[in-house]
Amino acid sequence: MIFREQREIIDIDEVGALSNSARAKVLIEALPWIEDITGKTIVIKYGGAAMVAGELRDAVVDDIIMLKLMGANPIIVHGGGPNINAMLKRLDMPVKFENGQRVTDEATMEVVKMTLVGQVNQELVSAINRHGSVAVGLNGADAKIIQAEPLDEKLGRVGKVKKVDTTLIEDLLAVDYIPVIATVGYSEDGDYNINADTAAGEIAAAIGAQKIVFITDVDGIYTDFSDKSTLVLRASLSEMVRLAESGTMSSGMIPKINACVTALSAGVSKAHIINGTTPHALVLEIFTDAGVGTMVMRHHDDSIDPGFVEAPVSNFASKLDQSIQSIGRR
Repeated sequence: MIFREQREIIDIDEVGALSNSARAKVLIEALPWIEDITGKTIVIKYGGAAMVAGELRDAVVDDIIMLKLMGANPIIVHGGGPNINAMLKRLDMPVKFENGQRVTDEATMEVVKMTLVGQVNQELVSAINRHGSVAVGLNGADAKIIQAEPLDEKLGRVGKVKKVDTTLIEDLLAVDYIPVIATVGYSEDGDYNINADTAAGEIAAAIGAQKIVFITDVDGIYTDFSDKSTLVLRASLSEMVRLAESGTMSSGMIPKINACVTALSAGVSKAHIINGTTPHALVLEIFTDAGVGTMVMRHHDDSIDPGFVEAPVSNFASKLDQSIQSIGRR
């Protein structure tokens, strides 16, 4: 594993701005990374403070649009735990957790669907569509994208992923739309609440994504969270498996690590865990050598994917309106 101390420091001039040489270096080092993602699918699990803070959300949306313009095919997967908690409290309904999982009875499941599908998903789609008609909101029950089964009877309508049907997602990608998926799972006996990290890993595995990115509120994976020098910059799949089995990870990080293992074991090349409170963390992680979070590779030598697929962006660009010119100028 590579740790924080080994991250290269970019040259900063006296007034705190990038020097000309540093600007040139950033642009040049981005080129192979742009080639790395062109024509490839990237699953982005969107969560944390960046979902609710306006400026941070705008920065994430700008990054998503930039990825699409660079030729990538982003798929957004989101939960909305804080929003669900707020709605439950507003309705004077109990908020219960057991072993980190929300206890979800029938009434709570209705609130989960109302909040994830009717509020969070629509707000995110609207934020992306300020740049043009480019995003389509979905939930896992649509076209049976996420097929679920009970996780634990004690948890009620909490489910685990039984199968992912990527047909509708692929159809949307083929016509240059960005799917935005709320993690409600379908079952013949009713819908289920699915952990968004888990759902993102399963979707990335099923669709054969090149990358999966988790946007959260911490800088990445720490081997010892109390010691910030133990931030892991790069790790292999085998190292993640050992971490998952170590019992030392926080309850919030465990689903992300398990989702990384699920995705990479199925053939996804890289997984990234980044801090969404860092503006534009998504493009900084993907397009710079140093990155800003943790990158997990299927193999130690998986730095740049040699499989370059040229993908025209003209169809997507035609969906954008003139507001795209505002990216980076806020």
